[in-house]
Amino acid sequence: MEDDCSSEIVTEDVPERRHKALRVGLGEGRGRSVSIQAALKAPAHPPPPPLAAGRPVLGHSVIVGPTMVHSRVRSGMVAVSDGKSRPRAMRLHLSLEVLRLQSQTEEEPVASPGRRHPSDHLSPATGMPTSPGGLSSCSQPQDDAIRLPPPDARERVVGVQRQRTGGLGLSIKGGSEHKLPILISRIFREQAADMTGNLFVGDAIVRVNDQEMYGRTHDQAVNILRNAGDTVTITVKHYKAATPFLQHNFPREDSSRSLNLDNLQNGDWRATSPVSRRSSAVDSTSSGRWTDVVAVPLLMAYVTRYIFGTDKLRPNAFEVRGLNGTSTGVIQCGDAAILSQWLKYVTDNIVGLTNLQVKLFNRTLPASERVEYMGWVNEGVLNNNQPWQCWRPRYLTLRSTDLVLSDTPPVSVTNWGDNCQIFQIYQSMFRVIKDSENVDERQHCFLLQTAGHESRYLSVETRQELLRIEAAWHCAVCSAVIKLKNKTFNVVWGGKPAVLTLDWNVGFVLADAETGAVNWKYKFSQLKGSSDDNKCRLKLHFQLMESRIIETREMECPTLQSLLFCMHAFLTAKVASVDPAFLSSKEP
Repeated sequence: MEDDCSSEIVTEDVPERRHKALRVGLGEGRGRSVSIQAALKAPAHPPPPPLAAGRPVLGHSVIVGPTMVHSRVRSGMVAVSDGKSRPRAMRLHLSLEVLRLQSQTEEEPVASPGRRHPSDHLSPATGMPTSPGGLSSCSQPQDDAIRLPPPDARERVVGVQRQRTGGLGLSIKGGSEHKLPILISRIFREQAADMTGNLFVGDAIVRVNDQEMYGRTHDQAVNILRNAGDTVTITVKHYKAATPFLQHNFPREDSSRSLNLDNLQNGDWRATSPVSRRSSAVDSTSSGRWTDVVAVPLLMAYVTRYIFGTDKLRPNAFEVRGLNGTSTGVIQCGDAAILSQWLKYVTDNIVGLTNLQVKLFNRTLPASERVEYMGWVNEGVLNNNQPWQCWRPRYLTLRSTDLVLSDTPPVSVTNWGDNCQIFQIYQSMFRVIKDSENVDERQHCFLLQTAGHESRYLSVETRQELLRIEAAWHCAVCSAVIKLKNKTFNVVWGGKPAVLTLDWNVGFVLADAETGAVNWKYKFSQLKGSSDDNKCRLKLHFQLMESRIIETREMECPTLQSLLFCMHAFLTAKVASVDPAFLSSKEP
């Protein structure tokens, strides 16, 4: 079965040796985006393995073994822009640790004598196919020159002699179920259709012998061609506009198969952007080698669909930035489905590498200091008194009792990033923002409220990442509270100074500030509600164990917000600690 090149992601299984340690390299260009033009000057790496033939094999991105890391190497054609110039067709090559953008070293196409086919030569500036006059082969003898399909759309009648091996030597796509004519999508080299010299990729089949093909489904067309006899008269009409969609099936491929008329899956021939049509053309050349234009390391890399610093999504496009300052530029995909695939594969690799780094950090840390989460978020920042109009990437780390926000990822267990801000998890609250509460077009938002500081409005790229942070937050809160054991607050109760203690093993304990005598205590499970005046006055409502009567304890606390956040942390940890699923997830 054939696939449109714009939607093709080829997968290869390639074993890679695991590094003894995953080190984070921060060069002089850290945090800065490198343009495609600058990357073009960088030395090229050896070309990766060529595109695998056949339908892409989709599966798990990374399989981690005890001694080897097996990764799926994926590749496909995309269009890339630096945000200023026109997009350029490139190959996107994804391995476990690196995302590469590659261009093909152009080599002179070799044509059979009298052979006619569309040109695949691309303009380096635009990624668009150039005219045949731009090829050096135009100065060669006429018999060896590359000639194009007829420029008009008049009907042509071509006789094809079916071969014993190879059949008619062509493949088709389209059909009435896709609202398309029956189109020739591939012509196999030195087989029957190719030997006529008069059939081209992009030709629509009007008639086969005396049978009209208009309104036929794909399966009906397959049966008609298969049963047309040894000598087949095919009436065709060339559709120039269809050629870019099909040109990745360049009619040079050898095949020992008979007539290749695979069923067209629903959606395989969906419309793509002009960029993806240009991308298709670059993949059609079977000669030449792929060289790296830019290579972005994926360890703790930053991936986004948004225009940098804004809440505006790029249509069917994304960008990846590495720790060393390299950037892919804007990678444009043919449609939303292709974009979703690429984002999943890239994100899975980034998350997998980050999780490995977390494990390496935790090996050197005591259990009470373990890291629960590391990943990129975006923080909404006030701009000219307009709320949340500017967004900046921040790196979020949850470890031990600390919530860490920094401009760069941690490089070691003693260096948690540049411009690092540390807050206490047990004095902070996490809240997922409903879609109806979003302040702009950024999706998947949450609020971090910390006692004594302004609330922070944050966003992530996907719903899955938001759920990961939420789960990690509960783990981090539980770990922080268990490590803390108890927290004491100065209050006024009954007009006298007192001390309110939140104790992990006991619950709420209020004692006299001078004598230390305990006035009352309750378990956390006895708290049935609370209320406050948002200043200093707090009421706690407890239910007695025997009589089920509700008792209200009223007090004043000068650090009311800290007390409320800490209460919330202790209660959250208590609930989580009795959840079997949560307890099993905490085991190393």
